[in-house]
Amino acid sequence: MGTQEEHATARHRFDVADAVPVLVDDQGLVTCWTSGAQRLLDYGPSEVVGRPVTGLLVPEDAARLPELAERCRRDNGWVGLLTARRSDGAPVRVMTRVMAAQEKDGPARWLALLSEMGRAPGWNMSRTVLEQMLAGSPVGIAIVDTDLRFVWSNAALEEFGGGPPYQRLGRRLADIQPGLDAAALETQMRRVLETGEPIVGYEHLGSIRSAPHRETAHMMSFTRLDDDQGRAVGVYYTVVDVSERHQARRRLALLDRAGRHIGRTLDVAHTAQELADVAVPGFADLVWVDLLDSVLSGGEPQPGPLSDTGPVKLRRSGYRSDNEDEAVGIGDAATYLSGSPPIRCLTSGDSWRAEHLDPLAREWAADVLGREATFRELGLHSVMIVPVRARGVTLGITTFLRRRRKEPFDEDDLRLAEDLVSRAAVCIDNARRYTRERDAALLLQRSLLPHRLPEQDAVEVAACYRPADELTGLGGDWYDVVPLSGARVALVVGEVPGHGTTAAAAMGRLRTAVRTLAALDLRPEEVLAHLDDLVGRSARDEGVLPDIEGADSMRGVGAGCLYAVYDPVDGQCTMATAGNPSPAVVLPDGEVTFVDLPQGPPLGVGGPPFESVEMALAEGSTLAMYTDGLLARGDHWATDADPDRLVPALERTAPTLALRSRAVVDALVPVRPHDDVVLLMARTRLLGDDQVADWDLPSDPAVVADARKSAGRQLAEWGLEPLAFTTELVVSELVTNAIRYATGPIRLRLIKERSLICEVLDGGASAPHLRHPRATDEGGRGLLLVSQFTQRWGTRFAPEGKVIWAEQSLADPVE
Repeated sequence: MGTQEEHATARHRFDVADAVPVLVDDQGLVTCWTSGAQRLLDYGPSEVVGRPVTGLLVPEDAARLPELAERCRRDNGWVGLLTARRSDGAPVRVMTRVMAAQEKDGPARWLALLSEMGRAPGWNMSRTVLEQMLAGSPVGIAIVDTDLRFVWSNAALEEFGGGPPYQRLGRRLADIQPGLDAAALETQMRRVLETGEPIVGYEHLGSIRSAPHRETAHMMSFTRLDDDQGRAVGVYYTVVDVSERHQARRRLALLDRAGRHIGRTLDVAHTAQELADVAVPGFADLVWVDLLDSVLSGGEPQPGPLSDTGPVKLRRSGYRSDNEDEAVGIGDAATYLSGSPPIRCLTSGDSWRAEHLDPLAREWAADVLGREATFRELGLHSVMIVPVRARGVTLGITTFLRRRRKEPFDEDDLRLAEDLVSRAAVCIDNARRYTRERDAALLLQRSLLPHRLPEQDAVEVAACYRPADELTGLGGDWYDVVPLSGARVALVVGEVPGHGTTAAAAMGRLRTAVRTLAALDLRPEEVLAHLDDLVGRSARDEGVLPDIEGADSMRGVGAGCLYAVYDPVDGQCTMATAGNPSPAVVLPDGEVTFVDLPQGPPLGVGGPPFESVEMALAEGSTLAMYTDGLLARGDHWATDADPDRLVPALERTAPTLALRSRAVVDALVPVRPHDDVVLLMARTRLLGDDQVADWDLPSDPAVVADARKSAGRQLAEWGLEPLAFTTELVVSELVTNAIRYATGPIRLRLIKERSLICEVLDGGASAPHLRHPRATDEGGRGLLLVSQFTQRWGTRFAPEGKVIWAEQSLADPVE
């Protein structure tokens, strides 16, 4: 864009006073050449006069001259753009005005006025042409002066209120349209006047006098008008009605919000409340959702049409009002009289709409707010009632009402309400079905599965369990999360053949055994080996053949188990499996891979030894561990299924890991699966560098004091000074014990997680034992002191030797 001076210069070139005259005879020969023409095209008079004017034009325009000459004779002149050639051959765009210059009884001559258009912004149309174009435009157009008073407007602007153009002259927006938010619009105009920068696409919401209760949307653009000296003289603005587009956008936004906010839980009442929350205040002023009692309890609603011969009692399940003074009891009974619109909608399954309610009606208004009131007293004037129907069954009704300040509901509103309610109805019915299944599975959840997953910082965990036995909710699949020493965590999924109480009992025993073995800090393959021995020995003692054909759910023969240990310090994950599918890993970028894990035999049937693999998991990776029921297809077992079916389901995202795990199960498993299903998803975390500190120590007694000092400094850096005395004592005893009884290098490590962990690694292969020394003994008190001053302690073995660890609580530090 050029400067204001450049634009002013460009505008001056349109003026006739600045145009360069050239005289041409009827044969097209130049007869008069002025000094201005010489400056414009750099030809002297001797080079031009008496020669054809075509020599001054580029070939394309020279070829047009016969046609233009004919138009000049017919119309007595011509105006348009031509391209001339300077003496050096450079082209020059010129605005050309040709008019007759013939004297009385003289030869025909033509006067051509040339204006250079090199940087001109456009064709210099006359005011008459411009006014015809603007006045006839279907877009509302107006010009205001620097005081924001109207000086011109076209007829199309009348559609937006304010009267015809002559009534606007000299007045401001607030004077002609009092209900309009004139302050906001004048703010935009002043901004344009001050900065000179146009504002394009400004959307203004409001209402007009012809439709005072209807919200309208106008798309407006503002541009400053300057005079020839670049001084602001006013603002030119345009207005386009985009109300229909705005309403369509609002409806789509409402449906999008409904999709994101309705059905986030599997609770019937909560889902009903979500429907009411979504509709108020953007769509309606008052909404309530009334459901049948059987729906809230998870039971099956009565099939077919309900009776309309007597009162029907519903249960108020969702309520939202734009008036905070109003209150209604969620869960209270809502009784409607027979023949009232709510009952007709409930029995027929059809929606009902009234643009204008009877202001004095009381027949079915008593239960609206729990008090006797007319619609006039409540300020309500328009209503829609939409039945909550899912899978051909009516679950209740949803009532939408508006107050006087809004326009009545129309047919588009009714269709939108039906769409909202139909979406919510499916969620409510799903929640109802889930309520029934959940109540049946409470026994399993309370006695066998974890009541809640333990708190730990290694992974974010979510699990989804779906039993095949829908009535009892009992099955043989299980999952577990076991915190280990060193901030690590064990992740377990397993499956016992069969269903029902026998499989659940065997599952409970195996889960207890796994937790016991996990407490010993064994490697995954060792845990499975001990578990396999336990199951096989129990089967042999009771006369069960140790093979898959003789698998017995009572004793766990043929059970599968996947055991993984994740370390958040270095991101290493070690895992082994016994007859369970290999886990999948969802990488942080969303890519899904499967772990190449050696398949061990099911528990108790014998076979080759178990093998483990160790792999590094990037922070934010999600480990998906599952039982084979997730891969079952119809009546086929998992061995006939393709694990790649998991990939699309795992690639889908969800707001939370819990919703994601349920979505995966919902995508692959029917409501009544052929086999029990467990999915355990764990999103990995890494402890930060500021949470771990370690030191390599030589096997020298003199280093003990340095180790204590290093630990004390680290605790001061972490702000854990109250734990300094105990920690220095633990460090001293563990490092001294390693120097005295072990060999090889020694490593001291402190970890600040939910507790303060102190670890000492040495090359010894024997585990220390806690002793109770006599008063006369000179030693043997180290581990006793450690056990007394810490929350817990223990030993685990590593490829380099053993690790003795001790934990102190950060919630209740020792003074």
